[in-house]
Amino acid sequence: MYKKFLCVFGIFLIVFMSFVLAEQGSIDKETNGSDNAIGGDKDEHGCLITAGYSWNETEEKCVREWESGEARYQNEIQEQNQLQIKVKVKDGEHLGESGQTFMIQTKENNKIKFESNGVSVECDCNMTQEKIQNKTKLNVQLSNGKNAEVKVMPDTASEKALERLRLKVCSEENGCSLELKEVGKAEETKLAYELQTKRKAKFLGLFGSQMQVKVQVNAENGELISVDKPWWAFLASEPAEE
Repeated sequence: MYKKFLCVFGIFLIVFMSFVLAEQGSIDKETNGSDNAIGGDKDEHGCLITAGYSWNETEEKCVREWESGEARYQNEIQEQNQLQIKVKVKDGEHLGESGQTFMIQTKENNKIKFESNGVSVECDCNMTQEKIQNKTKLNVQLSNGKNAEVKVMPDTASEKALERLRLKVCSEENGCSLELKEVGKAEETKLAYELQTKRKAKFLGLFGSQMQVKVQVNAENGELISVDKPWWAFLASEPAEE
């Protein structure tokens, strides 16, 4: 009985091992065949022939020759358009993203003079430029590590500040100054145009006086950040326009 059991078990073991080895051989054959097929589908330059690619000597890369030039180069053109390399802002005339021209001049101590439509400001800041085709985008690195894009031109910021103060012009003659600078602290730091001047006023409507006023305009979106006047300004009257 025991010998009969061993005989049956031995036959079962032989059949089972034969089946396992047959399956493993089939898998190895399929795997090797697949590898050979993939390798055979590529030419000497590594171009995938089955996908329609071939080596182009002029372009020195694998291409689909039957594709139109526009389709073939579409991704490359998009990448080039999106490539924006920041470099230190260069002196001279530039064309802004909005189509307005502006001038850049580097002054002493690396201060930047920024001018548009006859209105100029100085900025003691780390200003860089990005060329997008023929247009220039300006950026300023803030002390909190963030970058602020200068979207608003000096003349636009000046006009908005003067309108808020009911003034006609900002010049050295009337003690007015315009500067591009950082305002705020920490995460609230912004890049802004700051216009400062002295306004004539009558304290209590009787006594002639002057008060220092300051307006800040956001350089990224043109919004008014603040309008600062002396504490007693509510007791003084100001002329309609100067």
